[in-house]
Amino acid sequence: MPPRPASGPGMASKRIKKEIADLSKENLGSIALQPNESNIFQWKAVLPGPSGSPYEGGLFEVEIKIPEDYPFSPPHLHFITKVYHCNISSTGAICLDLLKHAWSPALSLYKVVLSLSSLLTDPNPSDPLVPAIAQEYKRDRKKHDATAREWVKLYATPKPVPAAIPAKSSSSSSRTRPRPTTRPSTTQSTPAPVLAPIPPAQIAGTRRTISSRDPIDLVNSESDEEGTVQLLPAGNSRPSVNGIIPGINRGVNGGGGPGERAVKRTRLTNPASTAGGGGAGASVGDAIVIDE
Repeated sequence: MPPRPASGPGMASKRIKKEIADLSKENLGSIALQPNESNIFQWKAVLPGPSGSPYEGGLFEVEIKIPEDYPFSPPHLHFITKVYHCNISSTGAICLDLLKHAWSPALSLYKVVLSLSSLLTDPNPSDPLVPAIAQEYKRDRKKHDATAREWVKLYATPKPVPAAIPAKSSSSSSRTRPRPTTRPSTTQSTPAPVLAPIPPAQIAGTRRTISSRDPIDLVNSESDEEGTVQLLPAGNSRPSVNGIIPGINRGVNGGGGPGERAVKRTRLTNPASTAGGGGAGASVGDAIVIDE
């Protein structure tokens, strides 16, 4: 075997940068392969389950570590996602010829990942890493495939991403009630009713119109009932003091008994009649008599 040429991190770094540039020219399909942003010696690949295989529908993550003497030494790969496969252990170790004695500096990370995807489609039970799974693959293929699909559902099926809930701002936490909107009224305002003037209070009693020719007995009148108003002729009027006609008020001057009523009489002057005209109202000689 020819001696291995001396190499170091500088040479490996140049080779890795070249492969990164070549990846833009390759058709990876649904395979994802990219280096770590902070360390180009660490890569990550995501392999979709090959169509028609028991691993269909799953996504399998693979971690890749590149040695410092790369490309003269093969990269180290192992599965992060659990796989039911005779060439892949429960810890993620991989049994693949390209990663051991079949490695060549002419190979690239892209070609290694393609070979790994082919291994999911065509396992190699002759060189197994897990002999029990290899024996099942040879003897009971249906059971092997059913178990492989079950592992895909358990470990390799991508979980739905929950919808992001927008964060509530502190200002929106305190809800303010909407202010009522005042709309102009379409109905016309009703004007205030005009109140009729209140007539002056009337004196309780009965007005009777009499002529001067009718004699009236002012003292012994039997018509002086409670609430009765009598009109006296002007010619028979007597001078009164404080609105009381002398000789008529029995309780004062007539010597009437203590149970008799007092009669208060007074003259009524009608301005309209003094002007010379008679009206429908009281005449000049009318008087109002109020019983108390």
